[in-house]
Parts: sequence; C-alpha cells; structure tokens
Amino acid sequence: MTLKTRVQLSSMMLLQYFIWGCWYVTMGNYLMKTLHFDGNQVGHAYSTFALAAMISPFFVGMIADKYFATERLLGFLHLFGALLLYFLSQAESFTSFYWLLLAYTLCYTPTIALTNSLSFSQMKDPGADFPSIRVLGTIGWIISGLTIGYLGIEDKALFFEIASALSVVMGLYCFTMPHVPPKKDERRKTVAEIMGLDALKLFKEKDFVIMILSSVLISIPLMFYYSFTNAFLNESGMVNAAGKMTMGQMSEIVFLLIMPFFFKRLGVKKMIMIGMLAWIARYVLFAMGNNDALVWLFYLGIILHGICYDFFFVTGQIYVDKRAPAHLRNSAQGLITFATYGLGFYLGSRASGYVVNMFVIEGNLHDWEKIWFVPAAFSIFVFLFLLSCSKTRSKHKKTRQVQVWRAFIKFNQQGLFQRIQCFLIVGFTGDFGHLFGIYYLAIGIDHHYGS
Repeated sequence: MTLKTRVQLSSMMLLQYFIWGCWYVTMGNYLMKTLHFDGNQVGHAYSTFALAAMISPFFVGMIADKYFATERLLGFLHLFGALLLYFLSQAESFTSFYWLLLAYTLCYTPTIALTNSLSFSQMKDPGADFPSIRVLGTIGWIISGLTIGYLGIEDKALFFEIASALSVVMGLYCFTMPHVPPKKDERRKTVAEIMGLDALKLFKEKDFVIMILSSVLISIPLMFYYSFTNAFLNESGMVNAAGKMTMGQMSEIVFLLIMPFFFKRLGVKKMIMIGMLAWIARYVLFAMGNNDALVWLFYLGIILHGICYDFFFVTGQIYVDKRAPAHLRNSAQGLITFATYGLGFYLGSRASGYVVNMFVIEGNLHDWEKIWFVPAAFSIFVFLFLLSCSKTRSKHKKTRQVQVWRAFIKFNQQGLFQRIQCFLIVGFTGDFGHLFGIYYLAIGIDHHYGS
C-alpha cells in the first residue's frame, strides 16, 4: 500500500465515524430538551438505526457489491445523507423527524461495510494493514464527542448541521478514492447467507444458543445507556457531558489491551459473568449518583463501559467465531450482528423509551433513579439466566474454550504496537465497527494459532 493510499483510507475512516459521533450520542438530549419529545418518541428515533441495521446487509450483499463501484456508491450515499441531515436539523415534528432519520440511517449504515470493503480492496494483508487504518475511526468518534461537548451544542440542532457539512466533504472525497469496480463475476449471495441463516446449524450446540440469546437480552438494557445517558447527564447539570462520555471509549481501549491477561487467568465464563456484573453496577451507580458530591459515581459508571462491552460482547463474539466451523464463521458473525445490533437494539430502543416515559415528573424532568434501576434489574435477570445455563454445560465443551484462550495467548505474543493497533479498531461505542474489528482480530489470531 502506498503512502498516498494509506492517507486516503485513514482520512476516510476519520470522517466516517466523526460524522456518526456528531449526532448519535447527543440526539436523545436534543430531542427531549429542545424538541420536547417524550421518552417513547426518543426510543422510536433510536430504533431507526436498528431497523436500518437489519436492512442494510441486504443492500450491500445483494445490490451494492454487484452493480456499483464502491467509492461512487459511498459518495452518493454520503451526499444524499448530507441533505437528509440538514433537513433533520430543521425538523420540529416527530413524524417528519422520524421518517427523515430512518431515511438517513438507511443511507448511512451501508457505508460502514462499504468503507471497510474499500479499505480491504487496497490491502495485500488486511489482518496486518487494516488495524492501523481503522484506528482513525475510533479517533474520529472520540474527537466528535469532545468537539460537541466543548462547543456546548448538545441541545442544539447545530450538531446535525456540522454532520451534514462533513457528509458533503466525505461524499466529494469518496470520488477521489481508489476505484473498486462491482463484482459482477461473483455468485450472488442468497438471503440466507446474508442473514447468517447458514449458522442456524450451530443452534444444535447449547453454548451457541446461550450466547446468542444472552447477547440479544443484554442489548436491551444496553440501549438505555446509548439512548439516554447524555440526556440524563445534561438533566443532572453536568457540563460538557458529551466530552466526558468519551471516557467510555477510552476505557474500552484500555481493557481491550489487557484482555489477554484476563483471558489467561479467568477464562470465558468468568469474564462474561464479570461483564454482566459491570452492567448491573453501572446502572446502580447512575441511580445513586448526583452532580455534586457523588458525581464520581457518574464518572465510574461511564468508565465501566470498557468492562461492560469488552468482557461480554467482545469475548462473546470472538468465542462464537472460534466455536463455529471455518465455513460457517462469516455466517455466525452475520447472525450475531443481526440478532444484537438489529433485533436486540430495536427492542432495547423501544423498551428504554417506554420506561423513560413512565417516570416523567414536573415539566420535562425525569425520576432517573427509578429509570436506571429498571435496566439494572433486567441485567440481574440476564446474569441469573446465564449463570443457571452455564451450570448445565457439559464438561467436554471446556476443551474448545481452552483453544480460544490459547489463541489469545498466542496473539498476545505479537509486538506491542501490532496488538495496540488490532485492539484499537474496536475501541469505540455503539457501531458495527466492533464486529468488523472482531472479524479481523480473529484473522490475526488464526495467523498465529491456525483455524
């Protein structure tokens, strides 16, 4: 890869996730504080991304790859998305906002996979080259939060306008990217392949069923965090809440770096259980804290995001990847993506909006203590469910788990710089880049350990 291409791809990733981070984190606060939408309406708004996530794989797998040059399709999607983002900044009614947001997310979600595929097409060794490119996406996400918080525009439509302007830049920039022609000579993917239905064969294994079901269930309380934490912190009186929430992404990076240490000493079962307990602790901390003497409880709840996400989702995704036979690995990841980022996030968005709406007090204020105890209680339920299921596991299945953690030990023998690059590619909150990162992290594992 030439230096010019590397700079092009890195800049593309930076813009891709800066745009997303501009509006996703603070949208809930804007909708509640400025447009005076209720909790149900905010939940509906966030569910659009989950709906788009369930639809976009069909667009990419059955249409985009076959008929359009990747860089041109990216350009047109971002330019059209820029127009929709501007209209979103002007929308005031829920109906118009909802349909505009759904249209925008349908434009944006395919670009996540397309930016990755464009990058892969320029790499001789994606397992080695991709991490150093993808890390710019993480940085873009963090910078967007710091910028929005610093400007103090978390309750203003200006962040949509900033995202719109950057989408214009991104759209035009995509036309300068390396040409990636459509793959007309390849076999058309079936609906079953795109949805990962081939991996349903794995449902014969109890461990796989438990992991998929647990991931869907924990995605429900997770959306309380993604949809309403910024609104909660702002309502509590915290200044620069968006910037301070980036401590969650920074925490993810730290815990991803030290995960091999925990894999070696704890194993998958204990790590997943710790991840579940962290979810419970986070929501209890939010419920008990305040923006005065107990503000440190808020910060601790945010920082726990590293354990919450890494110890459950990252551990589970890699575990699924290693449990699945080689010919079903992509299907297995497609299935877990559809189940969590699609179904789980949709249910979580709707449930969180309903609960927040239940605890409205004077004016537009909310009883956040009661609100946060709901996802805490649900997380306890998921924890007990997983604990009860794990007790009935067969002893012979532990051998396969040991193989996974040995792979991580092997992976940990890489140079520090290479490990940092690989781990950073999944160090940001709430997007499909996690799964793409996990997939290419697995490539690095297989390179050292074998399939």
